[in-house]
Amino acid sequence: MKALGKRIKDLRNVQGFSQEDLAYEADIPLSQVGRIERGEINPTISTLAAIATALRVELKEIFNFKY
Repeated sequence: MKALGKRIKDLRNVQGFSQEDLAYEADIPLSQVGRIERGEINPTISTLAAIATALRVELKEIFNFKY
């Protein structure tokens, strides 16, 4: 979960988005973005799809990380 969260954070930073920007664009709570990035929760596929759309990447790109 931590590797997934780091990957999302890295993609977010590349886009120049704050956590608040990502939360707004993905229509998810700001607190959820933080918990996902810290690896505290296991996001659903639909949440990950919303994040990918907000970050303008394909869903598979979110999973492009090493354990």
